[in-house]
Amino acid sequence: MRLSSFSAAALLTAAVFSMTAGSAAAAQCSSTSAGFDQWIDEFKQEASRQGVSPSVLNKVFSTVSYNTATIRADRGMKSYKLSFDQFMQKRGGAAIISRGKGMKKNNAALFARIEQRYGVPAGPLIAIWGMETGFGSFLGKEHTLSAVATLAFDCRRTEYFTDQLYAALELVASNELSLTAVGAAHGEIGQTQFLPRNVVRYGVDGDGDGRIDLVRSKADALASTANFLKGHGWQAGAGYQQGQPNFAAIQGWNAATVYQQAIAYIGAQIDGQ
Repeated sequence: MRLSSFSAAALLTAAVFSMTAGSAAAAQCSSTSAGFDQWIDEFKQEASRQGVSPSVLNKVFSTVSYNTATIRADRGMKSYKLSFDQFMQKRGGAAIISRGKGMKKNNAALFARIEQRYGVPAGPLIAIWGMETGFGSFLGKEHTLSAVATLAFDCRRTEYFTDQLYAALELVASNELSLTAVGAAHGEIGQTQFLPRNVVRYGVDGDGDGRIDLVRSKADALASTANFLKGHGWQAGAGYQQGQPNFAAIQGWNAATVYQQAIAYIGAQIDGQ
């Protein structure tokens, strides 16, 4: 999947989508797969009335199916209930720290550029990179559009994932997201696992090639992650442990307290704090 820079037309499309995302959430949700096809029909009608291109809707939903693996993953996030030590062991925290120090050394110029531009040091970025995809080694295997559509249909977080679905439609409409793209179970994209709305809001070109490719370019993925943290209030030079100013930005990345603690701890170990 290739994510390229937004054109002016794409930005106009994005504005239409973002204004209408909430209003198109009226299609009937379900806690099972029952009614998914009917929901698609209702969603397409509502979205079309709100100005979404019927051709985009038809292209997208011709590829979409109810994703049971996504629902299984959504219901099975038990690791977030572990203690900090248990979570670190399960997620390979020690290995991430060890490899992460090498990543920082081997990509020193990249991390220096990112910190200069966004104020975010290497440690928390490497912590996120390592925990999310093992430094880009496994990006997921679920069909992105099916995953997001399934969660928009599911009643547990309908409104939130309806917005993510609209963001995914923006990316398809502007040729930023392939109809065949695959990623993580909730529709996350790339080496640090951006949901579609975050791609729209925070995706940046980190390697200067004129494109935004969160899958193939570690520079794009890491710079976009730094941009996300900056967008959530990151202050250059401030601490990022619990109780310090930048911990709030880390909380914006993931709602699970144990995950936030792991980012802060791993990052500090890598940064030598």
